[in-house]
Amino acid sequence: MPKKTEEVPATEPFLKVGECLYRNTSSGTYYALVKRGGKQIKRSLKTRDRRLAERRLSEFRRESGVARSGPEERRLTFLQLGTQWLTMQSAALKPASARRIALSFREVCKRFGSMRTTEITRQMCREWATERAGEVRPSTYNKDANLLKAVLEHAVERGILLENPAKAVPRLKAVSKLVRIPTQDEFERLTQTLDGMDPRTREAGNLVRLLAYSGMRLAEATNITWREIDFGRGQFTVTGGAVGTKNHEIRIVPLFPKLAEFLRGLREENHPAPDDRVIQTQSAKRAIASACKAAGLQKVTHHCLRHYFVSNAIEVGVDFKTIAAWIGHKDGGLLVAKTYGHLRDSHSAAMAERMVF
Repeated sequence: MPKKTEEVPATEPFLKVGECLYRNTSSGTYYALVKRGGKQIKRSLKTRDRRLAERRLSEFRRESGVARSGPEERRLTFLQLGTQWLTMQSAALKPASARRIALSFREVCKRFGSMRTTEITRQMCREWATERAGEVRPSTYNKDANLLKAVLEHAVERGILLENPAKAVPRLKAVSKLVRIPTQDEFERLTQTLDGMDPRTREAGNLVRLLAYSGMRLAEATNITWREIDFGRGQFTVTGGAVGTKNHEIRIVPLFPKLAEFLRGLREENHPAPDDRVIQTQSAKRAIASACKAAGLQKVTHHCLRHYFVSNAIEVGVDFKTIAAWIGHKDGGLLVAKTYGHLRDSHSAAMAERMVF
């Protein structure tokens, strides 16, 4: 509860020594002098120690509901403040992540963009959260809610707000996506269909094979160069090119037999230079969709082919920790176990059927 404010006689000589901080030149005692709603509030801080006075001033300002920013900052709209925050954040993010945050920012600005940041209340944030949760999937809602919280927390850090009005906005439990893993037969039908459709889809077929045989993410596969393929040592290096890998770390992965066979054939066919990219296309999305339709297959995405790689590794008995290292997970196999554990169980059950004495 705020302490009772002590009025300071106007006749006492005060010297301003800091923002909202004054010192009585006769007694040496420090005083707080702040404004709220056009009204001036004064209080003796009851100390002659500058550091202690600054701490007590900070407490007094929190009790008085007065932020430490200037009037210009307090007039900033959510759009203006958020744009500044977004610029700082995007500098350290990969392009895809920056685009996703910008998408959430545009969505949140539909409600709060034109409002002054200081006008946003807890009730407004709760109402927005209720409406947004009913419009989109939990994962999308959580991204948008995190954006709202982050921008308003930035306002707190700059002294525009004393507390974050979106702090209590709840996070929804995201529903796990069903992992779609092509079977061996489906993969063969997909690649054969791509090979036979059109000469222009041949490169899409090469990308599909590279993803399936290596376990790389799409951006990693489309940026790998021939210099990073070491046939002599039987390994390849995943750097992600200029974009980098998802966890910003380079990894060295064994050159798996099927992958080595595929890459040798590709090298003999094209005679590439060391700095040429192994795959010349950036996406096979449209070609895959056309091939799936032509072959009567369920939808297959680039990421499905990463699942295909992992499922094959599990079926031949590779442990989760090793698989995690191959595909660039830093959690020692926890995510692989969580995502693909059912594959190990089903494979184990199938192997158990062979145990006939």
